[in-house]
Amino acid sequence: MQPVLFQMEGAERAGGRAVTAVNDFVVQFASINGSGSASAHWLFARAVLRMGVPVGARNIFPSNIEGSPTWFEVRVSAAGHLGRRGGGPDFLVAMNPQSWDADVAGLRPGGYLLYDSTKPLPRTMSRRDITVLGVPVAELCRREFDDPRDRLLLRNIVCIGVLSALLGVDAPEVERLLAEQYGGTPRLVVPNVRAFRLGRDFALAHLPCPIGLRVERGTAIGDRIFIDGNTAAALGCLYGGATVAAWYPITPSTGLVDAFARLCGRYRVDPATGKHRFAILQTEDELASIAVVIGAAWNGARSFTATSGPGISLMQEFLGYAYFAEVPAVVFDVQRVGPSTGMPTRTQQSDLLACAYASHGDTKHVLLLPGDPREAFEFAALAFDLADRLQTPVFVMLDLDIGMNNWLCEPLVWDDARRMDRGKVMTAEQLEHTTAFGRYLDVDGDGIPYRTYPGAHPSRGAFMTRGTTHDRFARYTEDGPPYVDNMERLLRKFDTAKTIVPAPIARRAARPAAGVIYYGSTAAVMTEALVLLEHGSIALDALRVRAFPFSDDVAAFVRAHDLVFVVEQNRDAQLRTLLVAECGLDASRLVPVLHYIGTPITARVIADAITARLAATAGKVVRS
Repeated sequence: MQPVLFQMEGAERAGGRAVTAVNDFVVQFASINGSGSASAHWLFARAVLRMGVPVGARNIFPSNIEGSPTWFEVRVSAAGHLGRRGGGPDFLVAMNPQSWDADVAGLRPGGYLLYDSTKPLPRTMSRRDITVLGVPVAELCRREFDDPRDRLLLRNIVCIGVLSALLGVDAPEVERLLAEQYGGTPRLVVPNVRAFRLGRDFALAHLPCPIGLRVERGTAIGDRIFIDGNTAAALGCLYGGATVAAWYPITPSTGLVDAFARLCGRYRVDPATGKHRFAILQTEDELASIAVVIGAAWNGARSFTATSGPGISLMQEFLGYAYFAEVPAVVFDVQRVGPSTGMPTRTQQSDLLACAYASHGDTKHVLLLPGDPREAFEFAALAFDLADRLQTPVFVMLDLDIGMNNWLCEPLVWDDARRMDRGKVMTAEQLEHTTAFGRYLDVDGDGIPYRTYPGAHPSRGAFMTRGTTHDRFARYTEDGPPYVDNMERLLRKFDTAKTIVPAPIARRAARPAAGVIYYGSTAAVMTEALVLLEHGSIALDALRVRAFPFSDDVAAFVRAHDLVFVVEQNRDAQLRTLLVAECGLDASRLVPVLHYIGTPITARVIADAITARLAATAGKVVRS
């Protein structure tokens, strides 16, 4: 094995213009799905965090089990920009021959390429504007480890060791993380630390360490935490009082129920008897899962299901039943690319219309739109209060980017004085003093009737309901006037929901050229996009929508501007469609900015689209 295996052709031929940056660059790992690479790449991201520098990390992987290309991006950003930057990585760890040509072509000019030099550099390698660094990763592992599986899996850790030396990442931080990751188990910790040191020592001995890209200790993390949205939402379910979960496994929502099961095993088991104070059922399909949720909620349990777009499609009949019979239900939709099977492991915001109007007939459902894992936690707990109070299904609209990726966010906070809002539930004592209980009576004018739990009273209250038409006293009828009366009351209830769902968050500019509306995971890049636009002398008012139905502030925001850009990650501008349909807005004011290729939208995509449109319409916008 040759002791020195690196090339500096790129830097020399590019006139020494190698990229230089401190705490502001993107590292991309290109590997093979099923090779155990993801855990190593998350390890690198966490090591940078431990040095006090913010990172935005994203795992971009295929839907098959193994063999296809997979990518992992770590954006190091002292400024705290956590969304994807776009424009290609500054440093590429290229370990997959299948995607080699495209991966190398995407590397930024002046960037760095790390490859496994156990085999010769591919003949397709033609770039002369990058720095090429070769390390015989496979050969090092072959010589150091006897077990064939270790030789394969530990290549990823060897690469992390090389990166730590090249970028100045503290070795003790990585080794501490390895000990934490494997629970201090020597048979797991020892070979991983050995592989890490193997790569680091080789790089320090044979490569130009550090290179122009460096990680230096910072103080920008504060008390923020690193957590994925599915786990945060599961914690919200626990704190929100959920005791029943029914589901059918589907990417990318499976992790939410898995996390809830782990939490229940820790916190919902009676310490004295060992009995479980929860029920988690894997049903035969998504239709069965929502049926279990509705049945449990009808009996007073806080229950939920987690799914994605295909599951929402299958749940339609029972979602309409819950809306019309007015039974609480909480549904977590971790959105992915559709239609049909689509791209199951890629992100999108394409289920808004499917959930807002789920089922046939005239239905309108409450949607919560969290922007990061912290809001996933808050909105998960809130969803159960809203479902009970409004007696209706409530959807928490996550997406794969939030659900499956770890995000740096503010700590999850809970007020111990907070109590569950069970809504208008009549007790046996109240029923005793009620002359005529009407399950669908609007006593308070807010569209929300009173309900009872089955068996609350031996002869009074509600014991069953049906999905057919009914009058105010739950009596079956096919007469038109009682049906209209009931449907109009449901609209009044929806108007009440406007006043209690999370309000939008506005950011005002001094002299705005236009407005912009966005939601969900797009929040991660919008702050940066606004900065880019300001550098181009374009100021915008911004509004992040956090729930449907929309509060009156949303329509007022649109009417206050000649032009409002609506940024979303789907083809058909679904949020824009909802704004026009529900708020009676002039569609010509609302300009869609769309991104739907399956990877998270970038700040540059947003800024470029808005800049181009404003340039094209300069001097032509007239207030109607």
